[in-house]
Amino acid sequence: MLDVVRANTFVAEVLGLDPREVDVPVVGGHAGVTILPLLSQVKPTCSFTQKEIDYLTDRIQNGGTEAKAGAGSATLSMAYAAVKFADACLRGLRGDAGVVECAFVASHVTELPFFASKVRLGRVGLEKAKKELAASIQKGVSFVRK
Repeated sequence: MLDVVRANTFVAEVLGLDPREVDVPVVGGHAGVTILPLLSQVKPTCSFTQKEIDYLTDRIQNGGTEAKAGAGSATLSMAYAAVKFADACLRGLRGDAGVVECAFVASHVTELPFFASKVRLGRVGLEKAKKELAASIQKGVSFVRK
C-alpha cells in the first residue's frame, strides 16, 4: 500500500490531479526495481509519453529513498498507507463489495513465497490474491531472523 500511495502521488503530479483521485496498481516487491507500477492500468484512464513512463517508474521505485533523503517524510507516508489499508480492510469486513487493494501477500503460484498484487478484501479477510518475488523476500526473512 505504501508504494501505491507514493505512485498515486507522483502520477497525480504529472497529470495535475488530486492524488485521492488516482489509483496506480503496484505489484512485485518493496525495494527498488522489484516495485512494479502498472502505469497502463492507472485510473482515471490516461496515457504517458515514454519519458514520463521512465520518470514515473524511477521515481516510484526510489520513492522511499527520496523520502529518507529529506525530500519528505517516510513516517507520514507509512502512516497514511496504514490508515488507507486499515480502512479498506474494515470496508471489506463490513461486507462492502469490490474492495480491491494492492498488498504484499503469501503466494503459492510460483516458488516465490510473497508478491505484492491486487487482493480482494471481504468478510473473511483476504478473499482472493493474484500472485508472486525472491531477493527482497529473502532479505526481509534474513533481517527478521537476526
